[in-house]
Amino acid sequence: MFEDLRVAAGQVILDEAMSLARTEEEQLELAVREHAHLVFRIAYSVLRNHHDAEDATQETFLRVMRARRKLSSVDDPQRWIARIAWRVAVEQKRKLPPVSLDEVASRLQSNDAPADEALMDGEISQLLERMIPALPRRLRDVVTLSTVRNLSSTDIASTLKISEAAVRSRLFRARQILKERLARLLEGNHGDG
Repeated sequence: MFEDLRVAAGQVILDEAMSLARTEEEQLELAVREHAHLVFRIAYSVLRNHHDAEDATQETFLRVMRARRKLSSVDDPQRWIARIAWRVAVEQKRKLPPVSLDEVASRLQSNDAPADEALMDGEISQLLERMIPALPRRLRDVVTLSTVRNLSSTDIASTLKISEAAVRSRLFRARQILKERLARLLEGNHGDG
């Protein structure tokens, strides 16, 4: 009789474990389907390279899979996954060689077209993309995350563990710095012609 109870109890425990495993697997699959685009956009906003962003997306979901037991207890899975994606992308970015701002500026200045035509060709957006990494880290991180449309200032604050007011202040300051640097570069380009 005790043997039957032990077998029955073992079967119940096994059934619960299998059910829990299926639930965790389903949660993970749902998280990937719901948040893959967001994770890729976060990674791309940091890395600015399609292949690097794909690698970071895969690494993010590997980390989510390793920590999948936490997923059911997380209040906001999107914010939790976004934070992981941010960390993965920043880690990968640190491993990449730095981009030289001087190289970008000389490319803009050596362009045979007038500065206004360079604007039309998208040179300015490329220049800004390369200027962002030159910002101080606390400003750069906020600007980078703000390019991901699905993240509100609340989400950015949560991801970086700072206040929303700090997000807005840093974003304003970063944009101001970028505008000033861009104006100086364009004035230098315009004065040469």
